[in-house]
Amino acid sequence: MQLSQNIIHFETLGCRLNQDETEGAARSFTLSGFKSDLAGVSAKTSENLDVILSVINTCTVTTKAEQKARRLIRLLLEKYPNAPVVVTGCYAELDAKEIRAIAPERISVLAGTCKFYLSALASGFKENIDSFLDTNGLIKASLLDDFFADVKANEKKFSLNSSSKLSPVNLRAPARALDTFSLYTPVFEKHSRASIKIQDGCNCSCSFCRIHLARGTSLSLEADDVLRRVRDLEERGVNEVVCTGVNLSQYSSFTSEGKKIDFTSLLELLVRNTERIKLRISSLYPQSVDERFCSVISSPRIQPFFHLSIQSGSDRILKAMNRPHDVTSVLHSVELLRSVKNSPFISSDIIAGFPGESEEDFVLTKELCDRINFAWIHAFPFSARPGTKAFSMTPKIPERVKDERVLYLTERAVAGKINYINEWQNKTVSAIVESPKDDGNVLHVVTENFLHAECIVSSEQKKALKGGMSVNVKVGNPKEDFIRAGKEIECSGEIIF
Repeated sequence: MQLSQNIIHFETLGCRLNQDETEGAARSFTLSGFKSDLAGVSAKTSENLDVILSVINTCTVTTKAEQKARRLIRLLLEKYPNAPVVVTGCYAELDAKEIRAIAPERISVLAGTCKFYLSALASGFKENIDSFLDTNGLIKASLLDDFFADVKANEKKFSLNSSSKLSPVNLRAPARALDTFSLYTPVFEKHSRASIKIQDGCNCSCSFCRIHLARGTSLSLEADDVLRRVRDLEERGVNEVVCTGVNLSQYSSFTSEGKKIDFTSLLELLVRNTERIKLRISSLYPQSVDERFCSVISSPRIQPFFHLSIQSGSDRILKAMNRPHDVTSVLHSVELLRSVKNSPFISSDIIAGFPGESEEDFVLTKELCDRINFAWIHAFPFSARPGTKAFSMTPKIPERVKDERVLYLTERAVAGKINYINEWQNKTVSAIVESPKDDGNVLHVVTENFLHAECIVSSEQKKALKGGMSVNVKVGNPKEDFIRAGKEIECSGEIIF
């Protein structure tokens, strides 16, 4: 089997962290001589017989996320009949039996906490792909299972630590921490903006959340390694990097000098020891935002975008959720962020219909949203997740009521984004060019304050503007129909040459 003529197809569901890990896994196969396809199966117009393996990185945040994963698995099995499917990620970590039952002969389940085995698989394919083939010359799912079992049994032998080029300080870190951060790539095949996983897992036990069960306790990439990777990106000409993790508020490591580093200190270290690369924070818990944090993010190289994981505007519900903050701390964090950044993009997560959420509780959430005036709200109906405390909590909120509350929050989110774009209309901001597509003289950019704009350029200008380049853009009109339809593009823009 000639490696370069074969394709490994990748799919990602869920968070930015999953996307980052998938990019790292894809890079491993690319370096091993394969073609890595991250375009998404829905982008395919015809069956591609060169796909020899599909990999799907799953999410378990909601029941719908798992349903979507099962639909996608079936689609991959149908679309690529000669390719088995490796299912990994959080859903695979917690419900392997359910996933395997879809098609036992064609599915290999790799626990999410072991997804770094994909790099070992890439090496195994390169060394002797014939050992994975059945009598028809196709990759056999059961042989993939055997390989992953061997890796697990001989983890030291297959350890990626020696090839991940981590600094000597990591010798004192637990082995799981080393492997957790080994799916790293400085070259991104699907995304124009780079990202770096600096933290994984969570020490909180929010009553509705399954992620701490799937990803385990909090682990952090050592500060010196974070800095080395960001510097590497900067040297490669990358203009922006997104710092990702499950709970960045729990970032904790040490420098090579033994100095303890929290997330605020890490940002300060990165700003002080890099020259031009801009830093974006994927998400934050409100309690992370204090005066010291705001002093660091006042740097113009920290992008004015902040996503706060809030979930409710009712202190009673926040307590039932076992959240580590209250409404007062949420309001204080927003006040601080706006005091150091000029009208930053501030978004939030809100769960509607948590068990016991009364109409009065939801009114408090509406009041909080109105008071803060979020630029966007990610609204979710409560989804009872097995293994969590909230799974058996009562009283349950009727689906009709949950849907009504989500609809209200979604409409509030749309209005918030339109208002935010109007506030920035005709103002010039920096932006990163998305990878150009074959759609005429249209170019997509993401602004520093996280507006996705559509810009009209000439053919010559489009040829000159490559994905990842930094440009200045004048913000135009909001595209209200696009925003309401949930499309990525939210406004027009004009690139200033």
